[in-house]
Amino acid sequence: MAKTTKASPPSKKSTTAATPAKKGASANGAAPVRKDLFDIKGFSKETLVDWYRTQHLGRRLDEKAANYLKMAKGWSYHAPFAGHDGIQLALGKVFRPGKDFLFPYYRDMLTSLAAGVTVEEIIANGLSKDVDVAGGGRHMSNHFAKISINLQNSSSCTGNHSQQAVGTARSIRKFKGDEVVYCSTGESTTSEGYYYEAVNGADREKLPIVFVIQNNKYGISVPVREQTANPVVAENFSGFTNLKIIYCDGRNPMDSFRAMEEARDYALSGKGPVMVHADCDRIGSHSNSDNHELYREPEELQAMKDRDPLPRMRATLIANDIATEEELLAIEDVNKNAIFAAADAIEPLADPDPASYTDFVIPDPVVGYHDETEAKYTPSPDAPVVTFREGIVSAMHEEFRRNPATFLFGQDVASFKKQGIFNVCKGMLDEFGNDRVFNAPIAEDFIVGTANGMTRYRDDIRVVVEGAEFADYFWPAMEQLIECTHDYWRTKGQFAPAVVIRLASGGYIQGGLYHSQNLEGTFTTLPGLRVVCPSFADDAVGLMRNAIRSRGTTMFLEPKFLYNYRPTSAPMPSEDFIIPFGKAKVRRAGTHLTIVTYGSAVHWSLQAAEQLSAEGIDVEVIDLRSLAPWDKEMVFQHVRRTGRCVVAHEDKKTGGFGGEIASAIGEELFRYLDAPVARVGSKDTPVGFAKSLEQAILLSVSDIAEAVRTTMRF
Repeated sequence: MAKTTKASPPSKKSTTAATPAKKGASANGAAPVRKDLFDIKGFSKETLVDWYRTQHLGRRLDEKAANYLKMAKGWSYHAPFAGHDGIQLALGKVFRPGKDFLFPYYRDMLTSLAAGVTVEEIIANGLSKDVDVAGGGRHMSNHFAKISINLQNSSSCTGNHSQQAVGTARSIRKFKGDEVVYCSTGESTTSEGYYYEAVNGADREKLPIVFVIQNNKYGISVPVREQTANPVVAENFSGFTNLKIIYCDGRNPMDSFRAMEEARDYALSGKGPVMVHADCDRIGSHSNSDNHELYREPEELQAMKDRDPLPRMRATLIANDIATEEELLAIEDVNKNAIFAAADAIEPLADPDPASYTDFVIPDPVVGYHDETEAKYTPSPDAPVVTFREGIVSAMHEEFRRNPATFLFGQDVASFKKQGIFNVCKGMLDEFGNDRVFNAPIAEDFIVGTANGMTRYRDDIRVVVEGAEFADYFWPAMEQLIECTHDYWRTKGQFAPAVVIRLASGGYIQGGLYHSQNLEGTFTTLPGLRVVCPSFADDAVGLMRNAIRSRGTTMFLEPKFLYNYRPTSAPMPSEDFIIPFGKAKVRRAGTHLTIVTYGSAVHWSLQAAEQLSAEGIDVEVIDLRSLAPWDKEMVFQHVRRTGRCVVAHEDKKTGGFGGEIASAIGEELFRYLDAPVARVGSKDTPVGFAKSLEQAILLSVSDIAEAVRTTMRF
């Protein structure tokens, strides 16, 4: 039944068994399957009995989950695996717990059980108990994980763990490990663009990863024929040069295990990734909220039941004198009692403490808010003066020397002499080589997703990515950024991607659409994400050091106009200089009004303050530096004193981060205010390309000065 294809021109194809059936297949692409016994040649009695024990246990657990739903006791999301028995059993058994990495999907109950998740742990997950090893009830039921054995906590976003799996495989390759990454999905996942990006990246980099496609021919109610013209979906990937494709009967444990062994060996050979296409049945509905009788014919449902893998496996063992009826009944009785005992043990246990929702939102940084490192710091008189751009690259050079497990990749960052379109990465490739500094495809989601995955391999790995050449191009990566923001919370603190995402942000370079946008108004709405935006070289150095050394994801916004803007220059700080997240800085003292600002607007605010001083208006300027978290304590302290506040930023006014600051001040400091809090930003339009349009749209010094005057007149 198994067919192997090395995805190359026909002359390079090799076949170990019959090709997947097309003619005579059902309308949904199901190859005809014989209803006789499984071929058990080459498998020991002990193995076969053990496999049946696990398979039967999984199926009874699947039934237990459905019963919990009927009793309204939990498992509010349940996706049954019946009909996927063979490939799930094989995948779980080929996986080496604590060594390999397995990224399951929501239907992988038997996979997880065979891989090392206990019955108690399965039930604790289904009932969303605090002891749930996947994440303490924080993630959807039926999303099994056990990070202690490298069974990863995957999201509900169908198949997006494929990107993370590729990143983990990249780290294995870079550190010359002998582990294998397994990425399990359904066939509908292959319709997603990020899945293609994942396979493309793994193929190009020849990574040790096995993509397992459990093809049951339905994406909820959508048949495979409405997703792709080719019902054997793996064949859509046959053009990849280094990808080996293996076909198997996903109902048959033995055929599936032979396929998985072959896949594992190829992945370990270093020749490239593997795709295992397992032809399965979804005997039940997609989930408890779906009724498949509304879109499937009775004849189709009966045909699937006739080839149900569990009774076929049972009959195979009896017919081949592997086990007697009595022996199998005894195994089944032990399984039944084990489930009862596990249920009795887990059901009384505590649900998550409601107050614990604030735990594990984001890891503690290396240097936190209350650290006084900066206050005690005095620049060395002989320190070289660096620009904003030079400060960023100098900090990265230092951190890469400090930690050999630090990597940088993105678009154009490692192109011989170019090394970044703004020269921010200049010299990194020369010093650290192409293994640690490397280019990425023009696929922003792939960049962020694989960065996440790389940090799963070892705790000391740190990844810096240029998320997009211009911040405006980052939008395709939002899907993986969301993953980064809730990985730590979702796993109850077991994993946090140690990733710094650098973005060249903002305008004033006559860039126009897709080259002048500010995204922080969106980023700051995401719990679990740090967002920083320095405006001076020394701040860039101190924040970059903190970002790289800390666990968790930091969005490092770099106002591109400031890269070579001379007023940003500062003495290069010594190596012990680190700026805390959430700590603002007073750039100019004043008594009449407080401007709260960040990024390029800091410099425009300072210029406006100098102009206003000639008019007798004494303005202070506070540079936030960090937006998530932001320094409420300092801002509130100063606004209480001055009684007036203007919030200024380069982003458009509507939806900009200034609205959050103004709202907080108005809500908590109303009785101290002598005037409404004013906001000033760029116009609520796209940024035009023509210089005259750009100047009219983007925030200016005069805009800030006029906002201050208006506030003072109130």
